[in-house]
Amino acid sequence: MAEKRKITKKVILKKVVKIQEGDGKTSAEKAPQKRGCNFCQNERSSSSNKIFPAYTDIATLKRYISDRGKIVPRARSGVCSKHQRQVTKGIKHARHLALLPFSQKV
Repeated sequence: MAEKRKITKKVILKKVVKIQEGDGKTSAEKAPQKRGCNFCQNERSSSSNKIFPAYTDIATLKRYISDRGKIVPRARSGVCSKHQRQVTKGIKHARHLALLPFSQKV
């Protein structure tokens, strides 16, 4: 049979110190912090200058294209769904106007 572990003063003190130092959770148990959408953060900081992903802003759109030329998904880019749709439309529009390539050179 499994032995029952004795609760000693040492064990209790370790738990009390751990709780006093933080919330009692290790870094693996804590939920990861969400990254905010870059476009939403810019909207909040400057309400007069709203920044949206436009097809003419090639430098911004290139951040959301992988090295293979694929559009980076929301989970990896950290963009909200509203702006992800705008980024996708902007990339497709820029590709159609030959501002961005459909695929990268091999």
